[in-house]
Amino acid sequence: MSWLIKLAVLIVVFVSSSVNVRASGADLELVAAVRAMDGLGVRAALQDGADVNAAEPDGTTPLHWAVHLDNSTIVEFLLTNGADADAVNRYGVKPISLACTNGNAKIVKLLLEAGADANTELAEGETSLMTAARTGVLEVVELLLDYGADVNAAETWRGQTALMWTAAEGHARLIPTLLSHGADIKARSANGWTALLFAVRQGQIDSVQTLLEAGADVEGSLPVEEQQRRGGTSAERSATGLNAFLLAAANAHYELASLLVDRGADVNIASRGWTALHQVSWVRKAGVAGSNNPAPKGSGSMTSLEFVRKLVGAGADVNAIVTRRPPAGITRLNFIGGTPFLLAARTGDAELMRLLAELGGDPLLSNEDNTTPIMVASGVGTSSPGEDPGTELEVLEAVMAAYELGGEINDVDDNGETVMHGAAYKHLPRVVELLVEIGADIDVWNQPNANGWTPLDIVEGVHRGMNIQSNAPTAEAVRSVMAAAGVVPATEN
Repeated sequence: MSWLIKLAVLIVVFVSSSVNVRASGADLELVAAVRAMDGLGVRAALQDGADVNAAEPDGTTPLHWAVHLDNSTIVEFLLTNGADADAVNRYGVKPISLACTNGNAKIVKLLLEAGADANTELAEGETSLMTAARTGVLEVVELLLDYGADVNAAETWRGQTALMWTAAEGHARLIPTLLSHGADIKARSANGWTALLFAVRQGQIDSVQTLLEAGADVEGSLPVEEQQRRGGTSAERSATGLNAFLLAAANAHYELASLLVDRGADVNIASRGWTALHQVSWVRKAGVAGSNNPAPKGSGSMTSLEFVRKLVGAGADVNAIVTRRPPAGITRLNFIGGTPFLLAARTGDAELMRLLAELGGDPLLSNEDNTTPIMVASGVGTSSPGEDPGTELEVLEAVMAAYELGGEINDVDDNGETVMHGAAYKHLPRVVELLVEIGADIDVWNQPNANGWTPLDIVEGVHRGMNIQSNAPTAEAVRSVMAAAGVVPATEN
């Protein structure tokens, strides 16, 4: 939200401001007394002829300081003695903005009664009402609205309104007041976000419930074209086209997503080409290094596995297939045609794989390249070893889960990849050994794939992008199993 930058500006203004005032000694005494919150000193300075509106070089007045320091007694005294309630400093900050930041209803009322503008704006159009909505003090919001604050004003940076801010911050009790004064529940920000979508992204379940009860559309979604055209952060781009339910699942707000299901959300919606069941795989286990986005923090008491059970119980297709590549981190795997089970195999998530199979998921369905779940579990599709999700121990467990559920250890996909190619791509020597133990046939896997690489070629060093990837321990493991089978590497013939 834009308020973070605005707040930083306010802090800089008041922490770095100097008392080097271009005024008389009495003026200096007044500022010093206000900053020390010395009421008697303030009175004495004014009696000595200090100008109540004397400004520092950056435009900060004694009233600014008194409001910033949250001293209602001095604020009232300064206003009574002629302080300008609408004074503005060099940064466009007026006292009422500071009072709303503090959430001090008494001071806000004093300023409004003294002529402060209820529609005061900071840089980029942040209104006092937006600030108050973010701070979350109902009485302050009511005062501003009573004095004519524009409830649907939008700041100019992201086009967000007070309703959006209060929903995202979780101040659910403010929402009815804003709506009763005409706040537009359907309004969208510059990138297409509604108050409901903001609340969902932040996991603010009380705000979501309040908005839904007020008529917000449970199936409302973010527009794809608009979001892509405007750019934004990677997280924002990942959210394009998602509705509230998919957005909640993408951010690990499973309890909230469950609420949306109870409110009628479509559990099989796939507006971007994948379902919530697919999402669970990369939300549970995002890549932990490199260029991967971190896993979301999530909210609520419902676990991801409980959420999966909830979805399937509500009619989610456990064998739904991906039709467009999702934002699931760094990987070369072809997701198209992938089921939730296959995507769980990609992240080395044996626990999720077994649950999906228990609920009816087919553990043998491949992607459109005929890459099977056991191949994916072993590492086929790995782009950057060490960055993809799945530790060696997790991959060992995932391979065994796929194998025990019927996975064929000697399948070859349309790209000539095998389970052993996968272990080579992922640089996992113990997986190489396991694959041999459970029946990987050297006559099958010791063949070049579509790139002309055998598993040994891969771990001894191949160009991938701008890098040469190799891994000595895995190369040693591959050579060892080849020697045990009496096979001499082609380079040594």
